[in-house]
Order: sequence, then structure tokens, then C-alpha cells
Amino acid sequence: MNNDIPLAERMRPTRLEHILGQKHLLAEGKPLYQAILSKNLYSMLLWGPPGVGKTTLAKFIASQIDAHYIGLSAVNAGVKDIRAAAQEAQKRQESGERTLLFLDEVHRFNKAQQDILLPFVENGTLSLIAATTENPSFEVNSALLSRMQLYVLEALDDTAIEKLIKRALHDKNGFAGKLELDNEAFKIITAWANGDARRALGALEIAAGFAKNNLLNAQAMKDALSVKTMAFDKSGEHFYNLISALHKSVRGCAANASLYWLARLLEGGADPLYVARRLVRIASEDIGLADPNALRLAIAAKDAIHFLGMPEGELALAEATFYLAVAPKSNSIYTAYSQAKQDAKTYSHAAIPLHLRNAPTKMMKDLDYGKEYQYYFDNKTASFAQEYFPDGLRNRQYYQAQNEAWDKKLSIRLEELENLKKAARKG
Repeated sequence: MNNDIPLAERMRPTRLEHILGQKHLLAEGKPLYQAILSKNLYSMLLWGPPGVGKTTLAKFIASQIDAHYIGLSAVNAGVKDIRAAAQEAQKRQESGERTLLFLDEVHRFNKAQQDILLPFVENGTLSLIAATTENPSFEVNSALLSRMQLYVLEALDDTAIEKLIKRALHDKNGFAGKLELDNEAFKIITAWANGDARRALGALEIAAGFAKNNLLNAQAMKDALSVKTMAFDKSGEHFYNLISALHKSVRGCAANASLYWLARLLEGGADPLYVARRLVRIASEDIGLADPNALRLAIAAKDAIHFLGMPEGELALAEATFYLAVAPKSNSIYTAYSQAKQDAKTYSHAAIPLHLRNAPTKMMKDLDYGKEYQYYFDNKTASFAQEYFPDGLRNRQYYQAQNEAWDKKLSIRLEELENLKKAARKG
């Protein structure tokens, strides 16, 4: 056993039955199972959360169909690497050998980079297996997506994680029976893994150093999972602590600290699109209508990442982060929507008033759908007088404007509208 190789790499399955948790794809008779069995190689996209076996599945398919395997990650690969892989594949094609290119985190490629793959996939030079943790509808070009079969991989359940840990404890490539976990330690690591096989094995590898007499109990497991070295996992607790530090620094108007935490995330390998999405959320949650431009700038930073890629796009993220940090703050939209959402759950069956219903057919009109609806531009007073809530929710006030910039102006507008409504209903 080579302990220099991470446990997660040593434990990659070499048999189909050892690939856990994807029975909807790999059970006997399923399309992907049949394709592997018949050695029918075609391009595909694997979509699923981290640590569910996308890389493992690609390597396994290559080994089963006797194809030459080339593995690249869009994190550090570029157009030059794709072309080099295609040239290698063309040479192998001349001698009758097939090539499988596995491209991890394909969503990190911008549109132009993804377009480079198209001719090589179309002419059969490469069979492409791309992997992504992001929704392909938004992150993968439609032209490329249409040339691949999409397979959705699911997060591993606790039973699958437990099987994986037990296998690692007893397999010759793992601990070969030299390490044991008590029941509580099993529960802790299974819950902590959160459906991620790589996360589970990485935690087990670190925890082994805390074992006493080859036994890991609950306390030893807790000690292991709290150590700083858990930062190895970009989707783990340390990663989310960095995200939290960024969010709270922006919320607290600490602009320079916000730039520091942004740099920590990006230099540590965080997905820039994930960071951009968090900035969009911050713009809505903590700034809202105190400065409507905040959301526009956050969206622009996201678009810049798509257009430029990295590292060029990092300055757009930095600009947006700094702007959000110095912007006026209001959580009025956040609290208002939280209350509205709770009412939507509590009163989920409240009847929609007839005058608010759509009436595209004669039958609906005969049922009084849309009857007596007052069109704002025909009669503003009557429009203000009519009720827009269902029975049981009348006069709800979710939004409470705060004393910040645009939000302060909103309070004046809301008061004006409330007075118009009261006057219309009195009349």
C-alpha cells in the first residue's frame, strides 16, 4: 500500500458492483450499464454533487471498453490542452485505438472554450465524458449539450457511505483491518460526509491519526474533524467558513476585509461562479432596495466570469465585492419574503379571489373568473379599492422599509400608496 497516494484515490472501484449509490444508472438492464457491457462508447455528461463518483465512473468506463484515458480538469486546463489531447487521439485512432477524454468541472470553461470541443466530438476523434456539479442548462453550451447523453448522479445515502467506510477499513488498499470505528464514530463520519464519498474517505484518513489502539471512538472522530487540516476539502467545513467570513464582512461594510476573504477563496481554488452566486445573494439579502444597483453589479460580475473565465474575471468579482461592502444595507426584502413564504405555507389552500383569476375561455368567464377586475390604467381609484389578498390574509404588511438610501425613499412611496388605498375604500 502506497500511503503517499490519498485514500480516496487508492479506493477507486475497479469493479462495477463497487460503484455505490447509482443503481438508477448502473443496475442490470439500465442504459448506461448496457453501454458499458457492450463496450459502446459515446459522449456523455455526468451531472451530480461532489464526491458521488463522476471521475471514478469515467475511469471505469475507459478501462472496460479498452479506450485510452486522458483526464483533464477545466480548473487548470485550456484550449491548448484540448488540442493536444485531440492530436494524441488522432494518432491513436490511426492504429485503431479509441480515446476517452474526461473533462472535469466543464462548467469552468467559458463558451469559446467549450466550443473548441465540438469538432472533435462530432468527427469521433474523441469520446468525451464531461462532469459538472452545476446545472447543465445554464453552464454547458446547448450545442455541446445536444451532442452528449446526460446522466444525473445522485448524492450517496448513509448506507452507501457506511459501505464505503467499511470497505476502506478492510480493503488492502485501505487499512486492511488495522483500524476500527465504534458505532458513534460511524454515525459522526457518515453525517459529516453529507453524501460525498471523497469527503468521507478524506476524513477517515485524517481521523486514523487520532486512533488509540487502532480504535476510533466518537471523541477521537470529533477531534479529528475539528482540526485545521480539514481545509483540504474545498467543499468542507473550512470552505463554508470562508464563505461565511466573506458574507459577514460585506454585510458589516468591512470592504478591505471582504477583499481579503474573496482572495482567500479564489486563491484556494473556489469555483468563481459559486462565489459570484453568493455575491448575488448578498446583494438581495443584505442590500436589497437600499441600493438597487448592487444586484445589477453582482449579476454583471457573474456574466464577466462567464465571458472572461479566470483569472481575468477575478477583478470583476473584486469590484462587485467592494461595491457591495460599501453600499447601504437593508434586509427589508429578506425579512418581507421570509414572512410571505411562511404565510404561503400556512395558507397554501387560500382561494384566489375570482376577480384576480385569468379567464382565457368562455367556461372560465361563465364561472366569473376575472369578473369585476378593476384595471389600474382605466380606473386607479377602483384599482386601489379592490382586494388583492385571499380571505384570511387581508392587510398583511410584509415589507418594512428601513432608513437607508433608496429604502428610505420607499417608505415614503409605501405610505403614499397606503393612503390612496384607504381613501379609495372609504369612497
